[in-house]
Amino acid sequence: MGKRGRACVVVLGDLGRSPRMQYHALSLACQASLEVDIVAYGGSEPHSAVLENESIHIHTMMQWPKHSHSFPKILYPLMLLLKPITQFMVLLWFLCVKVPPPDAFIVQNPPSVPTLVAVKWASSWRKSAFIVDWHNFGYTLLGLSLGRRSLFVSIYRWFEKHYGQMANGSLCVTRAMQHELTQNWGIKATVLYDQPPEFFRPTLLEEKHKLFCRLNRYLCHPLDVRDCVSSETTGIGVDDQNDTLFTTQIGTDILLRPNRPALVVSSTSWTPDEDFGILLEAAVMYDRRVAALLDENDSTDDGVLWKEISDGKQYLYPRLLFIITGKGPEKEKYEEKIRRLNLKRVAFRTMWLSAEDYPLLLGSADLGVCLHTSSSGLDLPMKVVDMFGCGLPVCAVSFSCIEELVKVEKNGLLFSSSSELADELLMLFRGFPDECDSLKSLKNGALEMGSSARWATEWEEHAKPLISEVISRNLK
Repeated sequence: MGKRGRACVVVLGDLGRSPRMQYHALSLACQASLEVDIVAYGGSEPHSAVLENESIHIHTMMQWPKHSHSFPKILYPLMLLLKPITQFMVLLWFLCVKVPPPDAFIVQNPPSVPTLVAVKWASSWRKSAFIVDWHNFGYTLLGLSLGRRSLFVSIYRWFEKHYGQMANGSLCVTRAMQHELTQNWGIKATVLYDQPPEFFRPTLLEEKHKLFCRLNRYLCHPLDVRDCVSSETTGIGVDDQNDTLFTTQIGTDILLRPNRPALVVSSTSWTPDEDFGILLEAAVMYDRRVAALLDENDSTDDGVLWKEISDGKQYLYPRLLFIITGKGPEKEKYEEKIRRLNLKRVAFRTMWLSAEDYPLLLGSADLGVCLHTSSSGLDLPMKVVDMFGCGLPVCAVSFSCIEELVKVEKNGLLFSSSSELADELLMLFRGFPDECDSLKSLKNGALEMGSSARWATEWEEHAKPLISEVISRNLK
């Protein structure tokens, strides 16, 4: 593929938090037999499959200072100008000088400015093809903070559209986005749905036990937290290799605890396009509604309840443990809100997992929750794709094109409010762990969908022909 046998993947962001571009790099190396350069920012560590592939070469750029938000507000417009100019110069240096000339540049959008401009200039200079992978529209994300009517948003949209139209080829993540690009942007794009790679799969019981042993410190002994999880696990040591909150090992046998909490996982970037408050409100409603359904009054002592659970008593509705993974600007704000909740049957833990442990956690959970609403209404949350790959059913916020992914009552449910989410939690977890038929039905649907499509197959069928054609056309 191509006379130079080389491709360059461009991410103006943290590579470790850009899984789709990591998968592109792996497919270009393994399925197209190309040498691959990745130009991106550092931060989170990419998956080991990327780091260990000898055909993939990572070039890490210096980032714009993170403390720039501390400047006086009056300087904010100046920062908006200085940041893309600085990023543009650094990116252009890497693309035109640091990396060998490729047959094609494949760039993630957003961010659009200055990425699309720099990659277009570099592709012209180096006589390479220019391919855009549309994940969303950058101007809609900027509009979340500045407002859609801002002059900066209008200028940003012009750059995004103008330079997007200059691409030799385009990929996008949904049919709804493909239609928008064709009808209103004059851009012909090929749909490449996000699909889970092979390492997203259901987790074996032994793998679950080892994972929870590694996480004992964070799940059972969090700092300054006393809740329905930490109170029960005082007998589980930080480095205990036999007992965890969910499993126990007796000799060579590993068993799931019958009175374990239901494990709910949500991955979030802690940004304004994901309203985490919905999940907190739903947790409070679940806690109160369970108490009402079980005829408990407000004077019921938490310690007595937790002692009964610790002694093995099972209730019609289980405790819920929400594990929230991810990094982002609003994390500390919501962690403070969580500390003030004071719930009897619900606990929260926030953490950042390695690229290897994250799939294991999804494959060990009972339910996934997705709060992504999409700034454009045209992209789909990749986290849900990963959950389905692990056989994990999902409750997701409803928005315009989410049903391209979540099939209601087959592999998940949709909600529009915290009350609806609370109702779904009550319905799905009633009788947990053995008598929750609705949850089991959704899990079967998620397993079926997760096993029916994988990234390598999707890329081979849709991305590879486009990239080959674009490179061939560019050589003429």
